[in-house]
Amino acid sequence: MQKNRLHRDSKPVIGITLGDYNGIGPEVVLKALADNRILNMCTPVMYGSMKILSRYRRLYQLPDWFINQVTNIEQITFKKTNLVGVLPQMNHNIQPGQPDEAAGKYAFECLKRATEDLRNGGLDAVVTAPINKFTIQNEDFKFPGHTEYFTEAFQAKDSLMFLVSPTLRVGVVTGHVPLQEVSNNLTREKIHTKIQQMVNSLQLDFGINKPKIAVLGLNPHAGEEGLLGDEEINIIRPAILELKKKGLIIFGPYPADGFFGHGEYKKYDAVLAMYHDQGLVPFKTIAFENGVNFTAGLPIIRTSPDHGTAFNIAGKNQADETSMREAIFTAIDIVKQRRIIDNEEEQKETK
Repeated sequence: MQKNRLHRDSKPVIGITLGDYNGIGPEVVLKALADNRILNMCTPVMYGSMKILSRYRRLYQLPDWFINQVTNIEQITFKKTNLVGVLPQMNHNIQPGQPDEAAGKYAFECLKRATEDLRNGGLDAVVTAPINKFTIQNEDFKFPGHTEYFTEAFQAKDSLMFLVSPTLRVGVVTGHVPLQEVSNNLTREKIHTKIQQMVNSLQLDFGINKPKIAVLGLNPHAGEEGLLGDEEINIIRPAILELKKKGLIIFGPYPADGFFGHGEYKKYDAVLAMYHDQGLVPFKTIAFENGVNFTAGLPIIRTSPDHGTAFNIAGKNQADETSMREAIFTAIDIVKQRRIIDNEEEQKETK
């Protein structure tokens, strides 16, 4: 884990981007940070504009609290809520619920600034509020989402979209891929990589030494022995058997409907789904309020709430901040867990 070069306090320094300011990002960030527990556990550093925050504070009649405004990460005050101003002179045409190219551009500028501070060691982790994946597209952001952006930004060969909650953890083999392309993107090697990333993350980030993993099939009824598709026979089952020979505790492939319908997921530390909706639909059904999206397999820590911009309720004071708050808590917990691992490794080296 990269050391925080600015550390003058044992509490993690957590960067928080505002996301698309016409969505519910600013609302859930403000509401989450109103929880006093967060300031007791970390130093929050928002990336955005006080003009935007002030507008939403007034709109939602949220209580005021002190926010330390700075121009760069070196100026933050530990044990206070900080705001790194991004393009502070920029005027924002705030229209809650309306996708807007300017809002997408600004969301990227905030993301880029936080990423630079994360890379340089000014932050221990970053929590990203939702973006509009269409309006944010530009010359420097040609990705289907945050996951792919951070994977390239930190020069990783691959990463795992890992949805986590106290009751369920779900990773996906193919993330932001059109459904018709899922089968062509499914290989034994990719399943190996995703499971290994999942196991490594459960050990490193969640302190589970011998994780028990369930793998879902791709087709209805897990293919019915080839009657409804042969990916289970040719790809998924062989990959599972190969990993079992390496000592991993892994089972499947299971039919997704019965697996979740009968509560089988409760018997496992994590579940690997084959594609986006196969994993995210049951996860959000079971754990939507306290679910968190974590990008596993990277040298840095990035989490986010498990929802999108929710333009349909933006500006209406209806957004629930629970997932954003849990994303911050999860980032803090992972920072602390990785520090424990780092300390153990350092002690081994000194012996």
